[in-house]
Amino acid sequence: MSHGAAEFSGTVAIVPARNEEGRVGEVVRLLVSSNLLNQVIVVSDGSDDRTVSEAESAGAEVLSFSEHVGKAAAMARGVAATTAPVVCFFDADLVGLTVEHVRLIVEPVMRGEMAMNVGLCDRGHSANWLARHLPLVSGQRALRREVFESVPSHQMVGYGAEMALDQYCRSNRLPVGVVVLPKLSFVRKIQKIGLLAGLVQYVRMLLQLIVWLFVVRLTFHHSDSSKVGANADSVRK
Repeated sequence: MSHGAAEFSGTVAIVPARNEEGRVGEVVRLLVSSNLLNQVIVVSDGSDDRTVSEAESAGAEVLSFSEHVGKAAAMARGVAATTAPVVCFFDADLVGLTVEHVRLIVEPVMRGEMAMNVGLCDRGHSANWLARHLPLVSGQRALRREVFESVPSHQMVGYGAEMALDQYCRSNRLPVGVVVLPKLSFVRKIQKIGLLAGLVQYVRMLLQLIVWLFVVRLTFHHSDSSKVGANADSVRK
């Protein structure tokens, strides 16, 4: 770890990033300029390009790891670096992110209306409807810190981390919001690293999600929601 993020209260955005030079800076600048966040932390997941320097120049606090630890571990290390009661996650390769998008994701959790609020790219009416009824795997979300900390670590596996958060909230009947973010997209892996390497990454991601669905979820026990119970009850009223 070459850089450390200071403990911070309020609402913090965490951006896991692996080799996102040319993309992460724009995302960080938008998040910093939104005035909705107290801090922006980029977790460089073993990047070997200019991700770290670009994120720092854009105004982020950076945690830099020399080895690839995976998205779930990067998310957890970002949360551990702050004491913020509300944590948000944003992908580093977003295109078209706006302050309004950030507001739509963050404010329902900041106001105490939702335990977690997830932002989806707008893919059209039918696809948006389907996405709302499937496990929410979007990288754009805000949630109460205690929700993240209550999910058992063995369920926070790779790309299955978002599904684990979704499952935890559903299992404990916590209020979860979903908002469609117009004109938001992301740079696809095949555009970043080429067709063959991109396809390999997609297959790896798909396998991780399948493992989570058919292995981890089968052993999913309702976690103790005592940490979030009081807050959840107040929201449900």
